[in-house]
Amino acid sequence: MKWGKNSNYIILNVSIFFITSFFLIPVIWQVLTSIKTSEDISTIPNIYFPKLITFEHYVELFKRRPFVLYIFNSIFVSTISTIICLVIGSPAAYILARINIHSKNLILILISIVSLFPYVLLFLGLLETIRFLNLGNNYLALIIPYSGINLPLTILIMRSFFQKLPKELEDAARIDGYKIIPMLTQILLPLTFPALVTTGILTFIFTWNEYIFSLTFITRETMKTIPVATAQIGGSSVFEIPYGPISAATVLGTFPLILLVFFFQKRIVAGLTAGAVKG
Repeated sequence: MKWGKNSNYIILNVSIFFITSFFLIPVIWQVLTSIKTSEDISTIPNIYFPKLITFEHYVELFKRRPFVLYIFNSIFVSTISTIICLVIGSPAAYILARINIHSKNLILILISIVSLFPYVLLFLGLLETIRFLNLGNNYLALIIPYSGINLPLTILIMRSFFQKLPKELEDAARIDGYKIIPMLTQILLPLTFPALVTTGILTFIFTWNEYIFSLTFITRETMKTIPVATAQIGGSSVFEIPYGPISAATVLGTFPLILLVFFFQKRIVAGLTAGAVKG
């Protein structure tokens, strides 16, 4: 019996090690490539660990292109889209969770279908709409589609959290004279803060990493986002692939997301596990 427990423990830890390594090795490889010299990167066979650490690829990013603007563009578009999703999605989720409205089940079915719909299939329709509204090279050309794509998921997640809250809280608030909006903003939303953080981060990450819409709807150099700017990094000649600058741009583009998840990790875990255990 004791050996069985020990063997399970060993298998569990070995499995965790291999799974973690599987996901971390590409990240570590990108980081190491970003601090290698160009000679070490092009050497055959590969040099896995740099002989000389250099930050020339990071410096090159900011010298050759306005990379600070790319970071600002991604932060601005992602933040505004996330705020819009939470501001619109939270009241909508509360209404669908607590208030009996006509055809509520049909609305939920439609929201579920839209949340599962591949957003790439919306590309041609959005392109024609943006042309018609003359929104090309405008932040709204990204903010509006991103908000619309992430809104169904926000509504579904927030609705599940509102359903878990005891109705006695709302009854007590109504007795104290609270209307729906003050009750939602002052009492219910603070209780669902882990859900707000979880859905907000999911929306932010999707918006930050999105490539196709950003590539097509924004062509002005100073308005491009990090994924597009990284993909368009070129070498000194047509035949040169600048692995160093691309790796540096990838690391810089991922670092804000790592900080975001690290800072809110407790809230994310609380949001994902809330309601999993009753009692």
